[in-house]
Amino acid sequence: MYDLIIKNVKIYDGGGGKPFVSDVGVKGDRIMKVGIINRLESAEIIKGEGLCLCPGFVDIHSHSDYYLLIDPLAQSKVRQGVTTEIGGNCGYSAAPISGGPLDERKKIYKEQFGLDLDWTDLKGYIEKINRNGISVNYCQLVGHNTVRASVMGSVDRKPSSDDMKTMERIIEDAMDSGAVGMSVGFAYAPSCFAKKEEVALLCKTIRKMGGIFTTHIRNEGKTLIESIEEVIDIARESDVRLQISHLKTSGEENWEKLDRVFELIESAIDDGIDIACDRYPYTAGNTGLQAVLPDWVFDGGKEKVIERLRNNKTGNDIRNELLKKYSSDDWDSVMISQVVTDKNKEIEGKSVKKGAEFLNKNILDFVVDLLIEENMEVDAIYFSMNEDNMKKILKKDYVMIGSDSGARSRNGVLGAGLPHPRTFGTFPRVLEKYCREEKLFDLSTAIYKMTSFPCERIGIKQRGKIKEGYFADIVIFNPDTVSDTATYESPKKYPDGIEYVIVNGRITVKKGEHTGVKTGRMLNRF
Repeated sequence: MYDLIIKNVKIYDGGGGKPFVSDVGVKGDRIMKVGIINRLESAEIIKGEGLCLCPGFVDIHSHSDYYLLIDPLAQSKVRQGVTTEIGGNCGYSAAPISGGPLDERKKIYKEQFGLDLDWTDLKGYIEKINRNGISVNYCQLVGHNTVRASVMGSVDRKPSSDDMKTMERIIEDAMDSGAVGMSVGFAYAPSCFAKKEEVALLCKTIRKMGGIFTTHIRNEGKTLIESIEEVIDIARESDVRLQISHLKTSGEENWEKLDRVFELIESAIDDGIDIACDRYPYTAGNTGLQAVLPDWVFDGGKEKVIERLRNNKTGNDIRNELLKKYSSDDWDSVMISQVVTDKNKEIEGKSVKKGAEFLNKNILDFVVDLLIEENMEVDAIYFSMNEDNMKKILKKDYVMIGSDSGARSRNGVLGAGLPHPRTFGTFPRVLEKYCREEKLFDLSTAIYKMTSFPCERIGIKQRGKIKEGYFADIVIFNPDTVSDTATYESPKKYPDGIEYVIVNGRITVKKGEHTGVKTGRMLNRF
């Protein structure tokens, strides 16, 4: 007797091979049968004619760390077929955390979301997740930015030997608690102040404990080549597995650098360095508006940043640097996607240039004033990439799919603002636009890039394939109708064609609707 049978469905097993039509039987949290099932004894039977079945999608680049505690249903992820997320990316993790970063986030998350941050280590975070329950499986990376700020503050200095020992101890403790590796956000403070020697030493600890090093490189535009070389050097020095996050060429003047990027990565792979990358299927990125500021502004943390923005001399210095770096057209390609205060809600959805015009302000004054008024909590979408380059990246056999987004919803506190459409549509977009319409690759290849490939990369066992004995994380979709409906103008739209999502054997999405089930689990590297 099975708990669930899916009959006569086209199966893509996640390994990249040819699909086949058969049945799948699920009992408890496991796939018990892949093959013809003659005795239809089951609590529930799904008729699979005209549908495709594959492993649940694995989002290797997620930012749901806090969002899963705010809304454990993970609506925007599970409704697009995601059954497992890897969080703690770009150097920021919910744990381990202490000192200034903890105090700052306690205040923000209590005021904005009503969330109590009552943990400091990864063990405490995992316990809280387990108490609340979640609808997706979740793995955690240790964020270097978070650890460095917890130990040293957000300061521009070299760590002392004691600082390094403390960071190593914190990372080891997190790895012992189940973390799958360490992420570094070189583009953000305080990791922007870290030299590669510091990170290489910490990566040796990660490598020793079987983890992976993921990184948002230092610069994805003007110094893209040097930034790729830097992380390859770190991987070479530490012998750690390297995952380059959201590989891109940002800024039209940098689009021609892609071939050189491929040469660097592929040469390193030929030399025996273990490298892979991920990418989302969109040509706009999403991060805070403060990312436009020069690194020196962040020395000392958020209060110092705001103090410098307010100060006449340093404020003008910042404006002068921005004037040299960005043109009027550049500002027209940056869209304000979310603010906190009601006062500035009217500018959500407007470019920086249009927002400044709306308020009758100079562009640079608009940027500085907005960051001050919003206490640096301003999200922006940056239209800086090239479709052809993106497709070249997606096709590479060492590139998998990641959304670079946190789990959001259409309503409530996680329904605020205009999130990047990738938050709601990454994986269906690959199936629709780049498989069905443009035939960039076939369904088997796309599904491999979204299932078993990221599982293998992170070291997640017994998931990512439709295989007897594996955990029953399954997506059933209509290949003719699956589509991403989210847009930049109207992003909070769930996809079409994702019929069923099964997480650890339980139906979590049924005919496109969330069932309220929370059978996701915290996964670790053991």
